[in-house]
Amino acid sequence: MFQSLPWRGQGNVAELSPPPKNEIVKPPRPVLGLALGGGAARGFAHIGVIRVLVEAGYDVDVIAGTSIGAVVGGCYIAGRLDDIEDWARSLTKRRVLNFLDLNFGGSGLMSGTKLALLLQNGLDGVQIESLRIPFVAIATEIGPGHEIWLTRGNLVTAMRASYALPGIFEPVRIGGRWLMDGALVNPVPVSAARALGARAVIAVNLNGELTGRGGVIHTFGATSTEMDDPPVPKRNGFGAATSMVRRGFGFVRSREQRQRRNSPGIHTVMMEAFNITQDRISRSRLAGDPPDVSIGPRLGRISPFDFHRAAEAIDMGAEATLKSLDDIKETMEALA
Repeated sequence: MFQSLPWRGQGNVAELSPPPKNEIVKPPRPVLGLALGGGAARGFAHIGVIRVLVEAGYDVDVIAGTSIGAVVGGCYIAGRLDDIEDWARSLTKRRVLNFLDLNFGGSGLMSGTKLALLLQNGLDGVQIESLRIPFVAIATEIGPGHEIWLTRGNLVTAMRASYALPGIFEPVRIGGRWLMDGALVNPVPVSAARALGARAVIAVNLNGELTGRGGVIHTFGATSTEMDDPPVPKRNGFGAATSMVRRGFGFVRSREQRQRRNSPGIHTVMMEAFNITQDRISRSRLAGDPPDVSIGPRLGRISPFDFHRAAEAIDMGAEATLKSLDDIKETMEALA
């Protein structure tokens, strides 16, 4: 009954194969996703973040971007990161003014045509479906307020919709929907990166360093010793409207106004309102769906409109990422 067993040395009977060696099988690395947040000029920090990650040997498998995060992320996947970095570093105050194509008759202060043409020159005809890794740009639908994930179609059009800051840029119409800046609903799109298959998500929050915001002043009010701002003399007709616009944008203020009032202009009011909204939403979204690693460049001294300070923002993004490399390594190893 044992004649059929494959004993060694039994002539034509096959020998047992040698036992396998005790080799260590390295588990596959987790799918790495990058969630790039919005923040206007502060978003140039994303360039420094990506540079350090690539130099450290990390291959990004998924990118989700909001606003400027969609622009930098899309350019990186399309192989145009060098181009956008060279352009950003070349910006001066005068060059920034050249891109301000004012459009008082439309639904935004600027039409955004010049910036769109700049992107189109480097990304002409690029479709999101043709990119080498999954990509999504976050936008907000005007009216119902839906969070729109742009995962197909023209890349530049998706970028424009994602960074269409309300009141500044005109909204973009895609598939019958009018879309504007995605930072209104998902400023740091960790959820989108996970939905596209990312197991480990690195989030870049451009407003994370702005501490001391969003508190509650429990008791507040004017006292009898404090005086309210003096009333501004009323003016009628077109002259009143023109004067209000000029004052609002900081073009001119009367001596009385400079002395007795220090009210912010319309530009400051709009940006501060947007920043406060974005900060509150970011806290809520990140608390409900926290990233595995959070990178927060120290960008507090850079205004969202300081596009001429791109070099500083890039360096700050690189510096913050270098400090996070140990956390990234531990996370990747733990999730492998």
